[in-house]
Amino acid sequence: MTYFKIGAMACALAMLAMPARAEGPSRAPTITETLDMVSYGSPKISPDGKHVIYEQTTTNWDTNAFETSLWLADAKTRVARRLTTSVKSSSDAAWSPDGRWIAFLSDRPGVLPKSPADKKQLYVMPADGGEAQQIAVFEKGVNAFEWAPDSSGLAVAAEAPEPKALKDRKESFGEYHVIHADYGMVHLWRVVLPDADPKGVFKVAAPVAITSGDVFSVDGFAFSPDGKTIAFSAQRDPDLISAFSSAIYTVSAYGGTPKKIVDAPGPNTDPHWSPDGQRIAFRASPGAKYFFYANQKIAVVDRDGGSVTVINPAFDEDAAILRWAPEGIYFAGRKGTESHLYLADPKALTASLVALPGSEISSRFSFADGFKRVAYLGANANAFPEIFLQDFGTGVPVQVTRGQDQFTQFAIARRELVQWKSRDGAQVEGVLYTPADFDPHKKYPLLVVIHGGPTGIDTPALGADRYYPIERFVAKGALVLRPNYRGSAGYGAKFRALNVRNLGVGDYADVISGVDSLIAKGFVDKDRVGAMGWSEGGYISAFITTSSDRFKAVSVGAGISDWMTYYANTDITPFTRQYLLSTPWDDPKIYAKTSPITYIAKAKTPTLIQQGSADKRVPVADSFELRQALEDHGVPVKMVLYDGFGHPINKPKQQRAVMEENENWFGHYIFGEPLAPALTPTPPAKAEKAPD
Repeated sequence: MTYFKIGAMACALAMLAMPARAEGPSRAPTITETLDMVSYGSPKISPDGKHVIYEQTTTNWDTNAFETSLWLADAKTRVARRLTTSVKSSSDAAWSPDGRWIAFLSDRPGVLPKSPADKKQLYVMPADGGEAQQIAVFEKGVNAFEWAPDSSGLAVAAEAPEPKALKDRKESFGEYHVIHADYGMVHLWRVVLPDADPKGVFKVAAPVAITSGDVFSVDGFAFSPDGKTIAFSAQRDPDLISAFSSAIYTVSAYGGTPKKIVDAPGPNTDPHWSPDGQRIAFRASPGAKYFFYANQKIAVVDRDGGSVTVINPAFDEDAAILRWAPEGIYFAGRKGTESHLYLADPKALTASLVALPGSEISSRFSFADGFKRVAYLGANANAFPEIFLQDFGTGVPVQVTRGQDQFTQFAIARRELVQWKSRDGAQVEGVLYTPADFDPHKKYPLLVVIHGGPTGIDTPALGADRYYPIERFVAKGALVLRPNYRGSAGYGAKFRALNVRNLGVGDYADVISGVDSLIAKGFVDKDRVGAMGWSEGGYISAFITTSSDRFKAVSVGAGISDWMTYYANTDITPFTRQYLLSTPWDDPKIYAKTSPITYIAKAKTPTLIQQGSADKRVPVADSFELRQALEDHGVPVKMVLYDGFGHPINKPKQQRAVMEENENWFGHYIFGEPLAPALTPTPPAKAEKAPD
């Protein structure tokens, strides 16, 4: 991957300078056009390696939804056909081990009696063609499922039906709930794949409970190779704040008393069986009290419990287990802005990279044909993530989808990796967007777009804009910097911990040092710099608003303004305790030091605030607090609240509003355009047929 290291001016300018295009696309996509773009995901290869199912997500303006359908492609011809055509979405497809069936989840209207509306239910369809059939009813919907090794049925994780006592309480007292109580526990159920009648219609049987009770709530699970036992992870309740309590259990696939086999400090999650069924691998943070920013390791324990062994001790990033094969444990992990497939050796306690040429940014791996073939989502810098197939050892990837064709009609920004040193000497990396005709001798406005997390990451892969119309900003004449500030994933545990008791302060230093490094190159107009971000990126943007006079405009999306307000209202209170190493009651000074609201008297920057009204992750009170404080100090501010939305704004019409509000705000303060007091409603253009 190409790097642009901030330092040697001649080298840097040479790398960034690109000749102007003599001909070709001359405009960026409209906001509606970028929201109409198709994306792909979750490839699942058939057991014989001859076919792959994948998800294709499109925009339905009529229903105001991003809808996901399942497609089936021939591995040899790459010809694809759509499998699911019903309204709403279908996802999470899985082949039966014998290759005869495809199971998936869908929130389409259920056809069985007592099917709840808008809840994901389990469907099965013949792999060689035919209608999908709902095979069970779950009152609260289905969280996840897995096929039994003999393809006779499936295990399902689903929230238990509402107990009679709770129904009686509602009848007497109406709807209310007790905080940190009234939990709906997730349990395991067995669904037998019933015989079909002469017309091919399944005879549906009621799911049978494998686990039950109010002692724990199930998360990940997996069948043993012989199908007789299920390993699962569970925590004391489904609340996010209870993640520390997750442990590993086993239970008979037909029900019984679960056995806890790993009770070490958690979280301990995502169990996977060895091929011989004698050991279980799982994700753990061994000995890490502050696991929010610690590396997630692969640990192994005997099926009956006992000592736990970490098998990838030297791998300095999170390891997401995929499958345990005869040759070792395949897992996914990051390396800077790249993401790769790795193979861990449980005996040697080492991990090695599995080369997938042409896809330095790869994920969502699926294996077939005795681990000889893999399907995955792959991309390089300036390339759109596509579905690929590859035989191990051949080095010849086969591309199944053509999503990048969506961009051929548009002028698209060039993405390059850049590096700089922060004020404390930390090495920081980011992605710089430049126009195709970039001239290093000109001066450009600079817009900083900051990811969330803080353990998120930005990569140089191509993608459709969401929340921020980046391509349109570049088309207006701006450069865009997306910094992977301290705390970002991909750079190891030490880097992820650099903002511990340093949130906002260190993050801002990383952002402003990146801005300064680009200004020093001579091609950034220091008087036209703006910043924006959502979630943690919104928090850093709020910190910029209240701590700096270097920016001409800021957009705060679902951002924290006051850590005490956040701590008392969020659904994930351990986050703050772990990053600030205290509560606001025990150490109010660190909460004040890292809260943007503390520095409100310095605020001068015009600020746009946007958030969902039902956000539980970042309490909306933080946005109201920032808005009122800015207004009281005479700082131009506009706040937009999206009714009914939680932390993400996940419907196309409201996403269009988010993007247009940002374009309007920065169009005025950075590009000198009139500031529209309100958005102008326009009917969406009819989208062209999406590429298959």
